[in-house]
Amino acid sequence: MLYWLLKIPASISLWMYCRQLRVNNKAYFNSKGPLLIACNHPDSFLDAIILSSLFRRPIYSLARGDAFKNKFYAKLLHSLKMLPVYRTSEGVENMEHNYTTFNACKEIFKKNGIVLIFSEGKCINEWHFRPLMKGTARLAISSWEDGIELKILPTGINYQSFTIFGKNIHLNFSPFFSKNDLDLSNGFGKSVQSFNQLLQSKMAPLIYEIDKNDTVSITEKFVVKISTLKKIILTFPALMGYLIHFPLYYPAKKIAAKNGVQNDHYDSILNGILFLSYPFYLLLITLIISFFTSGWYCWLAFIIFPFCGWSYMQIKKQF
Repeated sequence: MLYWLLKIPASISLWMYCRQLRVNNKAYFNSKGPLLIACNHPDSFLDAIILSSLFRRPIYSLARGDAFKNKFYAKLLHSLKMLPVYRTSEGVENMEHNYTTFNACKEIFKKNGIVLIFSEGKCINEWHFRPLMKGTARLAISSWEDGIELKILPTGINYQSFTIFGKNIHLNFSPFFSKNDLDLSNGFGKSVQSFNQLLQSKMAPLIYEIDKNDTVSITEKFVVKISTLKKIILTFPALMGYLIHFPLYYPAKKIAAKNGVQNDHYDSILNGILFLSYPFYLLLITLIISFFTSGWYCWLAFIIFPFCGWSYMQIKKQF
């Protein structure tokens, strides 16, 4: 229930949080299961939020196991269709729990569901495709051995920035592949290696390789040109948008900086805070306005203020 309650506002919020969302093939958003989305992992849980918001059918996401230590958080994450997956760095004793998660994924596949896995394992804010872990291959091959006709969707997500709010995002997909595209007759170890080689070859063209100090290449890849006329039209609402949203954005930015800069979670924490708090912020402003005005039109703030925020995002500096 919680997943569906948040999915709709999350889908709408992309209109405000992303200046541009460029997708190479939007038809994949209508994909049916059983499907395993194999994606890179540059921006923490924001990666999962974006993909879950865009796909028509629900997506179950595999997330780092240590986030499930607290019982309350574990229950909350499960309600958001998130399942734990453990790495050796989170304790070898926890690795056996991955079998439980993989079995849960298989049950999802049997019901024609969709699972999202971050095939690189660890999240790092960078424009670089890292070596693949073995988890994606093991889950896929194990599912095929159980007779599940699973498809794999190679996916690459690229961000203009990991610190700027209102960014340009490029989402790329490669065509599905299945067990028919692999030779799985040489044992499990060889099959895993063959799977990763194929997945690597399909994901690599989807993910940008740019040095973090190469601002010229980053600009060329992501810059969105804005006409002079558009700038003129949006200047006043953009100024209003900056002033209206500053009391919410500034403290959210401070909290994200305090808790997320050192672990590459800054961007996700900032967007998460704004996503959860913004409806209440709009309601508060609307109620304040209603004390000084009369009539129903004070509720137009729910339309006008987001538009002003969007206007500011459109014309502010991109880099």
